[in-house]
Amino acid sequence: MSLAAPPRLAVQLLVLDRVNESRNTARYYVLSVEPTLLGDAALVREWGRMGHAGRRRIDLYATAAEARQALSTWLERKLRRGYIARQDPKVRPGLE
Repeated sequence: MSLAAPPRLAVQLLVLDRVNESRNTARYYVLSVEPTLLGDAALVREWGRMGHAGRRRIDLYATAAEARQALSTWLERKLRRGYIARQDPKVRPGLE
């Protein structure tokens, strides 16, 4: 009996910002597809005001392809709302 490890899912991270100085808004939205302990995939969404801890929601999917499709759907929604992809996603929003 072989105890081969399941294939690993690469974490995909997308950081979006929406800043409007005239309305005094500075918000962030983070989308990522991450593996779960049970081998499924999760879409992790985190959002809030820049410089503050935000909210987080985790949605579970049976496959990574389903999670990536959900990420794509959320990305389209956020782009319509005026969010722009951050150039350097290494900087964690809310913890700056």
